[in-house]
Amino acid sequence: MKVIWSPLAQRRAAEATDYIMADRPPAARAWLEELIERVARLDRLARRGRIVREIGLPSYREILHSPYRVIYRVDTSRVVILTLRHWRRGWDPAEVSANSRKHG
Repeated sequence: MKVIWSPLAQRRAAEATDYIMADRPPAARAWLEELIERVARLDRLARRGRIVREIGLPSYREILHSPYRVIYRVDTSRVVILTLRHWRRGWDPAEVSANSRKHG
């Protein structure tokens, strides 16, 4: 399966990396590299993530990359990374629904 990052997911990953980079540049690089590797593995193991509890549909899943939830949708031939949410932030359904229309 092809893995596609939405613009929002790309922006969130960049923001998180920049935040970590301010105090710990080596840690920021390691965090980003691990994130990219974990997401890339979804091309073979797309359904390994748990179902997003706020949505409850099997095509919407998440993996954890501390302290973020990587929320994605599994389609027939691709995985769309919809957003990254800090685990302390409240749920925003607009992030997922807006990305679903763009990549749907």
